[in-house]
This record gives sequence, C-alpha cells and structure tokens, in this order.
Amino acid sequence: MVKKYKPTSPGRRDGSVIEYKKKLTTTKSQPLKSLTKGKRNTGGRNSGGRITTHYRGGGNKRTYRLIDFKYDKIGVPAKVETIEYDPNRSGFIALVCYLDGERRYILAPQKLQAGDQIVAAEDAKVKPGNRLPLHAIPVGTFVYNVEINPGAGARLARSAGNYAEVVAQDDSYTTLKMPSTEVRKILKTSWASIGAVSNEEYRLVSLGKAGRARHMGLRPKTRGTAKNAVDHPHGGGEGKSPRGHRRQRTKQGRPTGKGQKTRSPKKYSNRLIVLRRKLGKVMGNQRQSLSKK
Repeated sequence: MVKKYKPTSPGRRDGSVIEYKKKLTTTKSQPLKSLTKGKRNTGGRNSGGRITTHYRGGGNKRTYRLIDFKYDKIGVPAKVETIEYDPNRSGFIALVCYLDGERRYILAPQKLQAGDQIVAAEDAKVKPGNRLPLHAIPVGTFVYNVEINPGAGARLARSAGNYAEVVAQDDSYTTLKMPSTEVRKILKTSWASIGAVSNEEYRLVSLGKAGRARHMGLRPKTRGTAKNAVDHPHGGGEGKSPRGHRRQRTKQGRPTGKGQKTRSPKKYSNRLIVLRRKLGKVMGNQRQSLSKK
C-alpha cells in the first residue's frame, strides 16, 4: 500500500511512502551481520577524484547486504525466514535458511512469505521463488533474476516490480520479452527465478520534497540549456536560446531522449535481439491503437 500524506506543510504536500509494516515480516533496521559489509559512498567520483557520474553525493550511510545472485546450492531446499528492506535496491530481500544450515539473502519475488520453501533445481516446481534453467520453464511464465551467461549469476530483471516473459523455446536459445519491451534470445542453459520482483508499488511513490532526494544521495540536476557552452552541448547563447542542433545530446555529446536510438550498431549482442524496444513514450493515439491490438 502507498500511503499519501495530508498537506500539513509544503514539504508534506504530494508526498507518499510505502507502508513497509504491511509488506515486511520485520521492521528492524539491523540485517544479519555475517551477510553484510561496509559500503563507501563515492559521490560519483572515480579513483582519481574526478566526477564521472554527475548529481550524486551525500545521502544516508548504508550497510551493504550480500545478495546471492548465483544460487549455486542446486537441489538444496531453503526456508524463507524473513522479508526485509534493502536500502541498496528497490525490491525487497528475503533471508533464507538452507537445509544444511547456511543462511543467504536473495531477491524476494512477489507473493513470497516467511515460512515458504524454495529450491533451485532442474525439476523444481514452477512457483514464485523457485529457480530453474530456462529450457525447463514453460512459455508464458514470468521470470526474474535472469542470467545472460550460464553460471555467471543473475543480471536481468532485478528491479522492483520487473519481470521478463518467456515467449518461445528454440534449439539452443530461449526467447524472452524484457521489461523494456525488447525481445531477445538467451542461452537456454542459463537459469532464472520464477515470478516478478517484489515491491511493485515502488514506482508509484512521490518523494514530495527535495530533502528526500538528498537523503537518497541524489543532488540537484542542472538543465543543459542553463549551462555555458563549454560545459554542455545545449549551453551558451544569449538568453533562452535553442540548443542549435537537431538532436538532443548528453554532456558527452551522445544522442539521448526523444525516442532516439542510442544502442551501438556494433554491440556484440545485437545478433541475439529479435525485436528492438519501443522508443519514447506511448501516448495518445499510439496507446489507443496498441490497446485495440
């Protein structure tokens, strides 16, 4: 449930939060210490002290939870002990205890509850939380935590509410429809978890005030048109001038936004893409035409 605040002050107006007490089994802030490590805030700077990612800095200190994305305990069942909050990712995490007594954190899917049993095995049941190779998953199933290379660990569909859909099975590849609407092939010996990532209401939250963004480590963004020409391709000129070139660009001069193609034409995985993602927002007549199909 997303809780909307009453406008008792300018900072409260339009703000909303997720009611974690209704979602989590525990509201304690301390995770299992053996599965954590320290995390230093870089402020968007590299090892040379230069800013490589802009508009980052500050924020609350976070303890990093070690998440198991490899699921290398094949055939060993595990029991879910708690569903917990993780400040380092948008989805919830689950503390599971395997039959041999080892505990690990995993990315929790929707509908997973404390007391449930999960397992990673080739003959596992197709139910939320279980993990199987792609060739053993029926067409039409929603999956998350998808591997790109077998045994390398999950890389795709890990954000809150996200999932990929199995749309076809081929000789050596499984075809998936990604959260971006892109349809691509992945080796069918790669593994994936059944279900969709938890905390699906995450994208409905409105921060309401700038202070909440600062607590998250996000600094204010300056428009490119407000900068000098030396600092941004959109900058410079007298007063409120147009950008002076047709294509919208990033600070580095690469095309961005407005439905422009940004993928490299020589990218190694282009051969695996069956259908490119839809560019830009689906609005107005496009949305109506898609709903009729």
